[in-house]
Amino acid sequence: MSDSISKRITVAPGDGIGPEITRAVLDILDAAGCGLEYDTIEVGERAYLSGNSSGIPAQAWDTLRRNPIFLKGPITTPQGAGYKSLNVTIRKTLGLFANVRPCRSFHPFVFTQHPNMDVVVVRENEEDLYAGIEHRQTVDVYQCLKIVSLPGSEKIIRYAFDYALANGRKKVTCLVKDNIMKVTDGLFADTFRRIGKEYPGLQQEVQIIDIGTARVATQPGRYDVIVTLNLYGDIISDVTAELSGSVGMAGSANVGDRISMFEAIHGSAPDIAGLDVANPSGMLNAACMMLTHMGMGEHAERIQNAWLCALEDGIHTGDIFREVTSRQRVGTQAFAQAVIERLGRKPATLTAVRGASGAIPRYAYVRPTPRRDLCGVDVFVCDDKHTPDELAKILIEATGKILRLKLITNRGVKVWPEGFDETFCTDHWRCRFVSPNAPMGDLRASYEPIERSRLLSLMQALDDAHVDTIKTENLYLFDGTRGFSLGQGE
Repeated sequence: MSDSISKRITVAPGDGIGPEITRAVLDILDAAGCGLEYDTIEVGERAYLSGNSSGIPAQAWDTLRRNPIFLKGPITTPQGAGYKSLNVTIRKTLGLFANVRPCRSFHPFVFTQHPNMDVVVVRENEEDLYAGIEHRQTVDVYQCLKIVSLPGSEKIIRYAFDYALANGRKKVTCLVKDNIMKVTDGLFADTFRRIGKEYPGLQQEVQIIDIGTARVATQPGRYDVIVTLNLYGDIISDVTAELSGSVGMAGSANVGDRISMFEAIHGSAPDIAGLDVANPSGMLNAACMMLTHMGMGEHAERIQNAWLCALEDGIHTGDIFREVTSRQRVGTQAFAQAVIERLGRKPATLTAVRGASGAIPRYAYVRPTPRRDLCGVDVFVCDDKHTPDELAKILIEATGKILRLKLITNRGVKVWPEGFDETFCTDHWRCRFVSPNAPMGDLRASYEPIERSRLLSLMQALDDAHVDTIKTENLYLFDGTRGFSLGQGE
């Protein structure tokens, strides 16, 4: 075990089935001689209902920051507005940038249509649409900002490559939608290709997320380690978990530079809480990932091999019980006891687990220093009274020679100049202004730097003309390369 990681960990039993599966997992850890000490905190439903909108009280933060390892049971988020996701809050506040979800088939003892599946999804955990930055901007239009950063992309992609090396994996696949989101997903894909050159011993590929998801669902054997953005990773990891036989089997690690959290990927299942029927395997596998991260790979190996033996012997909880492959249907605690009884054994048919490495090099971001030139501004306008041509006339007359109106889009589609009558328009318009030297109506004209003072003059002129501006986005060139997307049709 690394000298920097204490054997004292934080445990949150959680809600619903959480306390039952947590107790079962801790019993197994203790029986395996892990020698861990536990600081228990209460997070989740009770904290929410006591008036804490984030689901975690202040004193729990102190415990989490004191102990670098956190084993968390599933929690319940009450229905209704005003309750923030506890998982997202913890991940982002503590810098848990990598969500790692291994999914493996256990054929023929657990039913699956893909007997040879063994996929690890490495999901970016802090950014993307999960930044949670949303606004209602007009009567018609609501907005969610997709945040993808260069350091966030470098960090998760390098982690995925290092994870593959440390765990004997052969291939890393990047899943993105860079054919549409050319700036954000394009950054992620370009970063993958650039960093991948440092790992010549690993097979590498970039795939579009839609066909990639279809292939994961039908041909999971094509994949080994998948690295992807937050939302895609959330979806794809549930697909792989379900393909393996049961979402109840999969654990996950949320890894940070100093603190890491380990949990099952499933929810709190309040409908079966207290019935002693829940499968503790997801949380047990998360706990084994935790042990590996702590440098206790031999303990993780011993526990997981005992767990595989229980599966081989047909000792199954109800979610995976099948008359053809199962011998005995057991509850939560009985399954834990079956694992304990098999400590020291190795499976006869399933591939035995061999201690993996938890040592992943720490990432250090070096910020590049490109030249950044302001070259225009997108002004978002609320207007439900004018056609695109009428709005363009108002804007041109109001702004004079301050900046040149280049185009107007609605929901991303160019509607001026030369828009189509068939294009449906909302009350939300993006109006792109560029250098006054740009030719009027020439969409192919290149962008050139402008003075920042022109932006203030532009906004004053629009206000004087009673144009309802709701947002602006400055347009920049980075070493002469556009840092923004073109409008559809531009």
